[in-house]
Amino acid sequence: MNTQTTITQEELEALVVSRFIKYARCGTSSDRRVAATPSTPGQWVLAKALAEELRSLGVGDTELTDHCYVIARIPPSPGKETARTVAFSAHMDTASDVPGEEVKPQLVARYDGKRINLAEGYALDPAADPDLAAQEGKSIIHTDGTTLLGADDKAGIAAIMGAAEYLLARPEIAHGPVELIFTPDEETGKGLPEFPLDRIKSAACYTLDGGPIGELEIECFNAYTADIQFEGKVIHVGQARGILANAALMAASFAVMLPRSESPEATDGYYGYYAPMDIKGNLEKASLEVFIRDFEREGAERRIAALETFARAVEAQFPGGKIVVNISPKYYNMKEKINARPEVLELLKKAASAAGVEFRLKPIRGGTDGSRLTELGIPTPNIFTGGRNAHSRIEWVSVPEMAAACKLVIELIRLWGAV
Repeated sequence: MNTQTTITQEELEALVVSRFIKYARCGTSSDRRVAATPSTPGQWVLAKALAEELRSLGVGDTELTDHCYVIARIPPSPGKETARTVAFSAHMDTASDVPGEEVKPQLVARYDGKRINLAEGYALDPAADPDLAAQEGKSIIHTDGTTLLGADDKAGIAAIMGAAEYLLARPEIAHGPVELIFTPDEETGKGLPEFPLDRIKSAACYTLDGGPIGELEIECFNAYTADIQFEGKVIHVGQARGILANAALMAASFAVMLPRSESPEATDGYYGYYAPMDIKGNLEKASLEVFIRDFEREGAERRIAALETFARAVEAQFPGGKIVVNISPKYYNMKEKINARPEVLELLKKAASAAGVEFRLKPIRGGTDGSRLTELGIPTPNIFTGGRNAHSRIEWVSVPEMAAACKLVIELIRLWGAV
């Protein structure tokens, strides 16, 4: 058996480029304020399109669940029926931090290495972005500046779908059973609330939801959300002395107590943070949403305890005011459970080498659906997609790197079929 799959760069790029542009044009911004899954109707549009595309490729065992999960099963090659099943997953939604509707992807076939001016005063500047400068002479796809691009995570979807098409067209490539999973609302941090785990047969899964080529990830934050409610004591502001407890000011006072040295913009690597995400209110009632992130549970628990301390301190400043801190866990660090199944990472490393990818392990300063899948018993490392500047109007993706992710998926499928 060949030690790697023979496929040209041109073939790989053809498998992913048109797909990615088509998926990116489908507006799928999610909404973390909506409890239902999916949180937005646009995700249904992409889910239905993916299910139809899979069936057109010959994947007859494709289902779209009542909560917008797309699950497809590629049957094994003859003689590989007893091989362990492996899954690949990517999420369909995009972040709501910046506009994500009416996306206009811009394909640059051979990037000249110069500054690219975008709409509304935005720009891609290679002088400030070494990764972009390194793409000179290569193809990239970027936003036009009015919206995000959606490489997070439609580049992952394109890589998986491209690999599926390639394998289905080449029955000579032996492989075991394969499951493809496309999920809604990853960006909301819900953690697969309606995922039909009982329908999944895979021994392991790999999410494609990363960044630069070569980055493989087996550890992530422990994530919690704090929903902090402020109740004031209201009276006419002209008669407020000694009586008024302003809920809006209570929320603002609480927010400024969060240590700036432990904020997302002040930390990197393995340092955790507090991230105030939303604040609103009036004299009577206010609310503040804070994300808590840390690679160690002890660090997250320390920050949660600090929120209670801040609450009591603010209440002392505003007699008559009340504060309630509600904590919700979202996902946990997946490192320990992945390390308990060393073959999952070893096969990933072998596949990367076979695909010609120089790999490196790095922590995810965030989380993926793989965090939750790992917790549910399916170890799920994360793989690069080639995307950069996620959740922003200057988002872009490297076409060769997205193609490399596609090849890595093909190699993983081949290797899992051989064990």
